[in-house]
Amino acid sequence: MIDALVEGQAGSHAWIKELKDNDRVHGHYLAKEKKVGQTKKGDPFLSITLSDRTGDIEARVWDNALQFSSLFKEGDILDVRGQTGSYKGQIQLTLTGLKVSEAEDPALFMETTPCDITEMMTALKGLIKKVKDVHLRNLSERFLSDHAFVEQFKKCPAAKNFHHNYIGGLLEHTLSVCKMAVQVSGQYPDLDGDLLMAGAFLHDIGKIKEFKYSTWVDYTDEGRLIGHVILGVAMLDEKLAAMKKFPEETALRLKHLILSHHGEYEFGSPKRPKFLEAFALHMVDDLDAKMNGIARFMEKDAKEGSWTDFNRMFERYLLKGGIAAPSADEERYPAPVEDERQGVLFRE
Repeated sequence: MIDALVEGQAGSHAWIKELKDNDRVHGHYLAKEKKVGQTKKGDPFLSITLSDRTGDIEARVWDNALQFSSLFKEGDILDVRGQTGSYKGQIQLTLTGLKVSEAEDPALFMETTPCDITEMMTALKGLIKKVKDVHLRNLSERFLSDHAFVEQFKKCPAAKNFHHNYIGGLLEHTLSVCKMAVQVSGQYPDLDGDLLMAGAFLHDIGKIKEFKYSTWVDYTDEGRLIGHVILGVAMLDEKLAAMKKFPEETALRLKHLILSHHGEYEFGSPKRPKFLEAFALHMVDDLDAKMNGIARFMEKDAKEGSWTDFNRMFERYLLKGGIAAPSADEERYPAPVEDERQGVLFRE
């Protein structure tokens, strides 16, 4: 049997998501990560995470690993040759050759939001116009009338890895959080809907300075040293400095919304939520991030069957397909279940 040669040339890029077992591959991919390891015999091998906009694949170089490693750095575009194989239910690529390539079309490597950016911006501006508090509305509109800010805001990803990590992701995430802010405010009348809306709009603005992106998403120096939460407060302070009559209490509450929206210290939150709107913002922000991140993990998972590969973030396997009907024996003799209260096995 002669294996198919999967070419990755202009117009016929071999998308990582579509690679199958025993494909011979020649194409251009982003070197997202590289590591040098050792076999059981002590021989060096090179592990590379190759990427395009459909996903990642682990590639290995077994021969001359150190020489190949010296040819490129993380973030380079590589012209690679190799053959795929299956290992523990996952497709891997064994490389026989690689070299650094000239810059390729960024669209090969960076995903873009599936939503229309212009329509999302229009929808966001429409929500801001409904804010009744004149100070909060004017503050938000100062950001929206800042051309440089808007150009970055509507293109920036919302994260490096987990959720909305694509062009337009920050806008998509922010609009979703703002829409949920409207719903939550309607459900809980004790909430200040205008304050929650302003916080929903501004909570992640620092990400336009935290991330850089061309062929992949990475942190800027500011992002690594300061982070988007503190950067966001600094951007807010800059706008507030030009608004002499802005109420001090409202400004303080807005800053707290930004500083506490990650919820807990272990999740990078300098402060934990300390009033109702802060709790609400944290929860809707967390919900939107998790729904997007989990759905994308399931979509990109290459493992066969109804269950995904093990998700390290959530420390579990995730059901992505249908539930198989139990066999006759399983129905008659159900598997024992551990009683978490007593630590014993029993049958339900």
